Amino acid sequence: MKKVVLLLVILLFASNFIQAKEPVSYSEKDYRNSLKITFLSWISGSTKLSYERSFSNIRQSGEFCTSLIGAGFDKYNNDPKGYTMRYGHKFFMNDIQKKSLMGFYLRPEVVYSHYTYNSQADGLRTLSKETALLGTIGYQYVYKRFLADFWVGGGYAFGTPADTYYHHGFELWHFFNSVNQNLALSFSIRLGICF
Repeated sequence: MKKVVLLLVILLFASNFIQAKEPVSYSEKDYRNSLKITFLSWISGSTKLSYERSFSNIRQSGEFCTSLIGAGFDKYNNDPKGYTMRYGHKFFMNDIQKKSLMGFYLRPEVVYSHYTYNSQADGLRTLSKETALLGTIGYQYVYKRFLADFWVGGGYAFGTPADTYYHHGFELWHFFNSVNQNLALSFSIRLGICF
């Protein structure tokens, strides 16, 4: 899984050098890269940073996000330590936008979470490794260099879940007195800058 995510990141960065530079036909500068932080991620126990690159001549972009689990407020008091990696490919749904990174989108993505924590059952240090395949829908807004990204989605999860059902990149279904360890949910807000 780590090799697949690493390969996707290398391909995303390599696209910067492979794609031909074409003049922008818009009256306003069209930024094709962004750096983002997941808004309020630190109050849920991690710090998440993202890089997004739009592809030329098509309304698509690739986005890689990594997080350091434990760099934030530990809401479950279980001292988590580890990381999360995710890659999503955005398909923007309208062609009328004059900005490459702006608009409604559909995004399939893969998320991998790997960390240890103090188990609520016995207090022992426990390993959680969980992967989720998600489909999300969202809207990304760009104003000059400022960017705001909002989304919600769900999908399938597998691996070794944590007893809190929270994996710092998605959450397993545990609502209405029912639990499903294969149903993953994801929602968030990211804020960033374009360049």
